[in-house]
Amino acid sequence: MPPSPKAAKPAPQLSNFICFAVYSANLAFGRAYKPLLDKLGLTYTQYITLVALAEEDDVTVSALGEKLFLESNTLTPILKKLESLGYLQRKRDAADERQVRIALLPPGRALVDQDPGAALLDATGLGADFFKVQREIVELRDNLVRHNRAAAP
Repeated sequence: MPPSPKAAKPAPQLSNFICFAVYSANLAFGRAYKPLLDKLGLTYTQYITLVALAEEDDVTVSALGEKLFLESNTLTPILKKLESLGYLQRKRDAADERQVRIALLPPGRALVDQDPGAALLDATGLGADFFKVQREIVELRDNLVRHNRAAAP
């Protein structure tokens, strides 16, 4: 009697899914950042928005959303909240009023300069491999982005 199809192939194991490893690591990072950012009155997404603006200031909402992998309908409430806290300024682009530009204000830059995430470097347990692993994850992400763009109709 031939083996049943289910018996021939073992069931997938969650521990073998790289996507789950990345997803669950992201959740663990979120939990690790939460107490640090709670003290600052920020969410993780608000914080990385400020970090992105500290890298490149005076950008459009669409450019910032692309950098953060966020849609504008997700990013806009974040920007409004950060603006109400005095961390950034939103203004219409003088050359194209359909565009909104974002500028980091001094209190926002000061908050990023505090670098609350630095406390988590040791928590990763990666030591000298930290930046190697980070580069490999970025490469993984970029490969998937390229694949998705190529596969898009």
